[in-house]
Amino acid sequence: MRLPFAITLQAGSSLANKTGAWRTERPVYVDRLPPCNDACPAGENVQGWLYHAESGDYETAWRKLMADNPFPAVMGRVCYHPCQTACNRGQLDEAVGINAVERFLGDEAIRRGWSVPVTAAPSGRRVLVVGAGPSGLAAAYHLRLAGHEVTVRDGAARAGGMMRYGIPAYRLARDVLDAEVARIAAMGVTFELSRPVVDAGAAMRSEGFDAVFLAVGAQLSRRTDIPAGDSARILDALHVLRDVATGEPPQLGRRVVVYGGGNTAMDVARTARRLGATEAVVVYRRTRERMPAQPFEVAEAEQEGVRMRWLSTIAAADGGRVTVEKMRLDETGFPRPTGEYEELAADAVVLAIGQDVDRSVVAGLPEVSVEDGVVQVGSDMMTGEPGIFAGGDMVPSPRTVTAAVGHGKQAARHIDGWLRGQPYVPPPRHPLASFDRLNTWYYSDAPATVRPTLDAVRRVDTFDEVVGGLDEGSALFEARRCLSCGNCFECDNCFGVCPDNAVRKLGPGERYAIDLDFCKGCGICVTECPCGAIDLVPEET
Repeated sequence: MRLPFAITLQAGSSLANKTGAWRTERPVYVDRLPPCNDACPAGENVQGWLYHAESGDYETAWRKLMADNPFPAVMGRVCYHPCQTACNRGQLDEAVGINAVERFLGDEAIRRGWSVPVTAAPSGRRVLVVGAGPSGLAAAYHLRLAGHEVTVRDGAARAGGMMRYGIPAYRLARDVLDAEVARIAAMGVTFELSRPVVDAGAAMRSEGFDAVFLAVGAQLSRRTDIPAGDSARILDALHVLRDVATGEPPQLGRRVVVYGGGNTAMDVARTARRLGATEAVVVYRRTRERMPAQPFEVAEAEQEGVRMRWLSTIAAADGGRVTVEKMRLDETGFPRPTGEYEELAADAVVLAIGQDVDRSVVAGLPEVSVEDGVVQVGSDMMTGEPGIFAGGDMVPSPRTVTAAVGHGKQAARHIDGWLRGQPYVPPPRHPLASFDRLNTWYYSDAPATVRPTLDAVRRVDTFDEVVGGLDEGSALFEARRCLSCGNCFECDNCFGVCPDNAVRKLGPGERYAIDLDFCKGCGICVTECPCGAIDLVPEET
């Protein structure tokens, strides 16, 4: 029987029929902003370095990471990892352990002695960085990479700022910090320690610096009026932590009360336990949910025997006793006194109620504006004084190591642009890669790897690190859990499912192209892209 029509497509090939003429929509490859990248205060290309880590190319991954952050081994220990809170994988099973992989790469770099070469031509410009903490060191690193001559000055005897003098060794091993600071010094950054800068403007003018970056950390403890007798021992948290860091730990006694609810309060309470306190009690005037300390910090403190007294405030201290008043939260969440009191035994009271910045370095600069205790800067991070920039704890910002490192990088880019007369313009922001764009059918369940931790019973006898690192196999597994949200990772799905053979492979690292002679706009590639990296857009007319 003869068919009433002719078959126009040969069996085994769709290339005989140019179906592109049927199309009303076309697929377009896109790049979207991964939520982990978006959430990183240091501005890391998290997905970019995870891509190399999951292939086992650890050095390339580390160098990709180092393009944004010179402290991966440090950050892999102390960062509160908001990238993981934002991770889309958390809606599938558990977030990727980004922080753990970062630590692995940082430790691997130290073990193998990887260094960062300065390849930029010397600019002939000199920059003074005031403060050798995370923000100042990050700025120095990026400015040196840009070819500038950089001098870092700090009043302390050793570099590191709050990383050294505010974060206990059980969270950040000092040999790790030393190694990453030494790497920056090896790049040609000059360190002048035990040399505080009294007047930034005078230093800039008298010593011929072309720009100054102010990165003084918040190392002044706030005080509060607590009625206290002559026998009361009231200390501040930063002095306690600094004394421990310099090898001169204070005698706190057996019963220690810590007043405050932030990370510093947790650090000093846990430190007190390691110094021999049998009782360490944190007194905080709000609830646990309103505590500014990171939840994992609170949990680790409780594991080590630190007790929490929420909805409480210290009313008085004298003769080895602390009077605590119970509080209640009003309808706005503000704590109000109840008039109910209790007494706690205390050999020492440690205040951890906030920190301020020493702003004397800008006292002689009338054009520098200070509001609410911090220096005001423009979008280019410059103060009102031309050539003087500020960042980190000195400006309005979350006071974390991660945010400080991000400020240092951002400031360095603006300083470099200002010195060259070419203002730095941030790159355009891509749309966010949301979870609903992913085709999760293609991803198998793979629960996150749990990092090893020191047994709780052993922690209070040592300042050894509490949280350990991943071995190579675990780090590789964790990196491979990344979903590559919003960005093509060359899985070949689009190439394999296209019914018209319209997807062309361009070679490793080059991704794909659509042959519009044959693409009929069916959208199968869009539907079957695991990471949501293809859009279907109306055909141009």
